[in-house]
Order: sequence, then C-alpha cells, then structure tokens
Amino acid sequence: MRVALPPAKQMLLTAVAVLLMVGVVRVQGQSQSPSLAELARKEQERRKTVKTPAKAITKKDLPASAQNPPPQAAPAPAAPAKSDESKPPENKPDEKDEAWWKNRINQVREELRRNEMFAEALQTRINSLSSDFVNRDDPFQRAKIGEDRDKALAELSRVKAEMVNAKKHIEGIEEEARKAGVPPGWLR
Repeated sequence: MRVALPPAKQMLLTAVAVLLMVGVVRVQGQSQSPSLAELARKEQERRKTVKTPAKAITKKDLPASAQNPPPQAAPAPAAPAKSDESKPPENKPDEKDEAWWKNRINQVREELRRNEMFAEALQTRINSLSSDFVNRDDPFQRAKIGEDRDKALAELSRVKAEMVNAKKHIEGIEEEARKAGVPPGWLR
C-alpha cells in the first residue's frame, strides 16, 4: 500500500535522495583519483624526459609599454606657489592604470554577482509561492499569494535584464581595454 505524502515532504525526500547519490558519486570519484605521491612521481619522470628547459621571459622580452611600471601618483600640493602663477597648470589626462581598469571591471562583475544571487533567491521565492498557491483552499489567501508571486516574477525579469546589461557592459569594457592596449591580466 502506498501512502500519499504532501508535496513539501516529497520534495524534501527527493532532495535528500539526490544529495545522497551525489555524495556516493563523489566518494567513488575521489577513491579513483591518483594520490599526491603518484602525481609527484609522474611529474619527476616527465621532467627527466624534457631535453631543453623552457625559455625564461625577462623584461627585455616585453614590449616597451610593459617594461615601464605605471607612474606613481604624487601627492597634490596644498596650494601653488606664487612664483608658479605665471605658468599655466599642467593638465594631465586621466591616467588609466592597472588599478583603474581592475576597479572598473570589478565593480560591474560585483553588480552581476549580486544580481545573480538575487535572481536565485527570487526564483526560490517564486517556487515557494507557486507551491503555496496550489496548496491553498482559501480564495483570499490564494489571491494574496498570487499577487506576491506576480510581483516576484516581475522583479525576476527586471533583475535578469540587469544581468544581461551587466554582461554587455563587461564585454564593452574588455573590448575598450583591448583597443587601448591594456594587458589582459589587468582585467582579471
């Protein structure tokens, strides 16, 4: 005889079963991986078979733009000296160094990461509200849950649009950096 379980308990039992299967697969996969000692022996044998050492890259091998370190920002003077008033102040263009590029792309990546987490949370809320909606008998409660679910769906679509825009923004920054000759490591 089979007993019908409520949907919440069915989902819980399914989740536990999946987690147990994943754990068993991971344990089996780990037991088949080579040990650290075996990997070290293989690497030692590989190094013996290499005839010529790899070329060491020095500063001389780098292009001129990469050889010079980015200029350090000097502290701004408190007030210009009276003797300098006859000279116009030097207007330096905005210096876009490694820190500037990293900061710029990391801000967009952080925004994308937050939106992805928020989208996951919204999807969980939508799933919960959908389950509650189906399991309610009271029309007033169903209507309220339906409104909440619709609001969450609208918010999820807005967040997904922001995620698409953030990905396009990241691609734009990467393209701009490529055209400006920025080393790829600056954007990591």
